[in-house]
Amino acid sequence: MSDIATSQPDGDAGRKKGRRISISFATGIVILIVSLILAFFPSAFAPYDPNVFDYNAILQAPSSAHLFGTDNFGRDMFSRVIHAYTLDMQIAVFATIVPAIVGTLIGAFVGYVGGITESVFGRIVDATITFPFLVLVIAIVSVLGPGLINMYIAVGIIDWVFYGRLTLGEIKVQKRLDYAAAGQVMGYRPSRIIFRHLLPNSMTPALVYWMTDMALCILLGSSLGYLGLGAQPPAAEWGVLIADGKNFMTSAWWISVFPGIAIVITGLGFSLLGDGITELLRTK
Repeated sequence: MSDIATSQPDGDAGRKKGRRISISFATGIVILIVSLILAFFPSAFAPYDPNVFDYNAILQAPSSAHLFGTDNFGRDMFSRVIHAYTLDMQIAVFATIVPAIVGTLIGAFVGYVGGITESVFGRIVDATITFPFLVLVIAIVSVLGPGLINMYIAVGIIDWVFYGRLTLGEIKVQKRLDYAAAGQVMGYRPSRIIFRHLLPNSMTPALVYWMTDMALCILLGSSLGYLGLGAQPPAAEWGVLIADGKNFMTSAWWISVFPGIAIVITGLGFSLLGDGITELLRTK
């Protein structure tokens, strides 16, 4: 009887935890789906051309005609914020997909082989994480020149290390389990053991980090756009829009505030999705 009584709170806690997981995951999914819809079909929601000047509507406050107001060239800010979803979602994917794949594959190989290969990789990781990520990216982009392609190159040079470190740790754990040893005893090639057995069971940390990394790369792209090192005017990109409004914060706050809100909401969506995936996998 006492066992039944003590088990009930655990069940309630599990159900409450499940509700929290579903809320985080569902909220992240909803934000991501809305962001993707706006990214693929911006013209369906934007009432104006984002790059057309209207000198009769310069620096107008938010109104029914211009929901987010207009900028110093009379461009509709709501349309520019909506069209910026296309470019910023591209940044989230293109800046992270290559380092995610390359880092995961290298981490899997190094984790399986070990030895001197792991020692060399460890020194590369130590050298990379010694410096702040943003400082390294800015330094590389400054050398290569402004633009999104150079930003992708800079992120790729650095970011793969973090995926590799996560995957390496998981591969080392999985390699000690019986099924990996059985594959070696049966004479399977290392490539088969890595790609068909170890890697599928080691993808969770890299997948969760990818969600967070996309949010960080949106912030990074906006930061570089603000500094003039990322997307270049007149492109509709949130960092560029914020930079356009920095000289009008006291008289036309809406130019910078609404793109900033879009950055926060989209980044929050990716973060919630990553947290939801983490909690979901922990309950299994």
